[in-house]
Amino acid sequence: MRAIKPLQPRPAETGRGAVSVVVAYLFVLVALVFSATSLAIDPEVDAEIRALLGAVSSSGCDFKRNGTLHSSTNAAEHLALKYSRGERYVATTEDFINRLASKSSWTGKAYWVVCQGDETPSGAWLHARLLELRTRGPES
Repeated sequence: MRAIKPLQPRPAETGRGAVSVVVAYLFVLVALVFSATSLAIDPEVDAEIRALLGAVSSSGCDFKRNGTLHSSTNAAEHLALKYSRGERYVATTEDFINRLASKSSWTGKAYWVVCQGDETPSGAWLHARLLELRTRGPES
């Protein structure tokens, strides 16, 4: 019967293989740092989006989402949630409107704003509010 040898730790590898592994890890680390900083939304864009969410909330209009009417405050909360989850898709306020606030990401159905009986696609409504906001400035 043969005796079982205890496992011996291997000496640390040196040479090109170990160096290339370290370089690869450093490259990944640097890439992660740069990608994380590039994902930060411009503060002016964030301020415009938050102002649009405020305009939605205070509009008093109903919002039709997937065939169901929702209050303006509920719509603003829903769009804020989509914004928080989809920030990586937003570089401009227009991106927010076109990519997140105009249609359902699940069904693809357009969102509608219903004010005093008139239905308007939410994208058009939000673009009009954005134009108003940029024309009058944030202080008004």
